[in-house]
Amino acid sequence: MLAWAMVARDSVSLTGKPSVYRSSVDGRRSFCGSCGTGLFFTNGALDQMGMTQVRIAALDEPDAIRPQVQVQTADRANWIASVHELPAFERFPK
Repeated sequence: MLAWAMVARDSVSLTGKPSVYRSSVDGRRSFCGSCGTGLFFTNGALDQMGMTQVRIAALDEPDAIRPQVQVQTADRANWIASVHELPAFERFPK
């Protein structure tokens, strides 16, 4: 599962220049050119709003952004509703 935050494009600051992959006609995915970590997603609709999506795990402080809504729920896997019932491990289990 991935968590994304939709933020104002002008509020994003980073060190270095990400590589960009055009994933659809107007969709662009940005990632670190050194290690491949996914960073951003944008498309025509987001561009018009002056917004971009930032992959939460790529942030220096991922807990700084708290979820407020869930979107695209029509496309999520059926099991996501019960994911909280699965065993959880702080690190890989032995």
